[in-house]
Amino acid sequence: MIEPSFDRVQDLSHAYTMIPLCYTLLADTETPVSLYRRLGEPAHSFLLESADGGERQGRYSFIGTDPFLLFRSRDNHIQVTEQGSEREVVVENPFDALAELLQRYRAPRYHGFPPFLGGAVGYIGYEAITQLEPVPRATAAASDDIHLMFCDKLIIFDHLKRTMTLVINLHISAEIDLESSYRMACDRLLEWGKSLTAPRQDGQPPLSGAWQEMAVDFDRACSNTTRDRFCEAVEEAKEAIRRGDIFQLVLSQRWCWQDAPPPLAVYRVLRTLNPSPYMYLLSLGDEAIVGTSPEMLIKVTDGIVETRPIAGTRPRGRTPAEDEALAQELLADEKERAEHVMLVDLGRNDLGRVCRYGTVQVTEQMKVENYSHVMHLVSHVKGELAPDRSPLDAFRACFPAGTLTGAPKVKAMEIIASLEPEARGSYGGAIGYFSFDGNLDSCITIRTIHFRDGDAFVQAGGGIVADSLPQNEYEESRNKARGMLRALAMTEQLLSATATGAKER
Repeated sequence: MIEPSFDRVQDLSHAYTMIPLCYTLLADTETPVSLYRRLGEPAHSFLLESADGGERQGRYSFIGTDPFLLFRSRDNHIQVTEQGSEREVVVENPFDALAELLQRYRAPRYHGFPPFLGGAVGYIGYEAITQLEPVPRATAAASDDIHLMFCDKLIIFDHLKRTMTLVINLHISAEIDLESSYRMACDRLLEWGKSLTAPRQDGQPPLSGAWQEMAVDFDRACSNTTRDRFCEAVEEAKEAIRRGDIFQLVLSQRWCWQDAPPPLAVYRVLRTLNPSPYMYLLSLGDEAIVGTSPEMLIKVTDGIVETRPIAGTRPRGRTPAEDEALAQELLADEKERAEHVMLVDLGRNDLGRVCRYGTVQVTEQMKVENYSHVMHLVSHVKGELAPDRSPLDAFRACFPAGTLTGAPKVKAMEIIASLEPEARGSYGGAIGYFSFDGNLDSCITIRTIHFRDGDAFVQAGGGIVADSLPQNEYEESRNKARGMLRALAMTEQLLSATATGAKER
């Protein structure tokens, strides 16, 4: 059955410009990856998944394709592609232009349905902050500051019920014949359902070969800095801390993996190696992004704003007893606690800029949360969005995350621009969605691989404080990059084994 009925759509059409139509089918032999592959891996598409706490599969996975509109920006230049036509405009502020665009599309919320039924999906890069704060750019970025796909058509995979819900949004305007548009959309949903449940004929072999977590060869990946230069930058950051300019600074480096394997294959390996609350594959035409981020940037659900700062890390133990001992060690570490408290305060201040007075509170403080390979200290800050503020306003208030800049934010970002050799691009920015029903969910772009021009780029860093040891900070940045570089190496190995097996057959 397709929901809602035409009578209900007719009622909703007086208040909304987008109305989702939903058709649910049994999908007990499918996975989100298999459904994504059924779409033919289109040039502009996405796959969003989740593993709660890195240990339990989130209930819903979202697959989108064929965006009806693309929004891209660099500096003050925006590019909007809609219905095959493209226009480029110079604007005062791309975020204001994005806000105007988002206001065009308003959809109802359906009780009992998944939390996302269509919207703008993509990334906002770290350098987009130059449109919000007086922060210089390190160099010109190779990628867009903002790249969003406005999707009115998606597949939602329900891991609990083993069903898939197909969604097509009706665009409501005075020019359309509502009943005819409704019938046509229903026909499209039924045809789409038939194609997705037909026997597979993609002919693609599965990744094969023994699953073995490999050691990382850093010689295979080229960094944009040297050990000595990175350590010098740490000392310069510490000098800024001694002067009282900042309390903390996050310094990073980037690795390039040339002739990278296909993004979808890498995503399949990375999500297995490092299941996380935010897992994503974004196919963006001439580039792609794959990642498994543990950290929410900001979420807005029915007027409630949330952020979850993560600061403080230990490796997972080999036994429950080792896990407990490491967790207690983490909780007792004064340096980790002080850094965490500072970032929680920063999160409270960010939310205070857009929330009702007196509603911002820390609902969980310094909880140890386990992931596949590490444990983190995590806190939870929430508040009520002020009536004159939008989800995009809340995003702007929190962007970028203090856990990727340092504190105070603006001064830390000024120093980062002088110390890091290149613009960060997507790293340290955000990935997520702005839904047509007014909600927002986004994560910080870490534990992420950016594919461009046949190569893959991995970036990682760590927080510098007054007593940081340069050599330790250098090694921490390498340790944080290992998971992504390991995924690239393992994908190459598995693809090689797959090709060898195919030849032998």
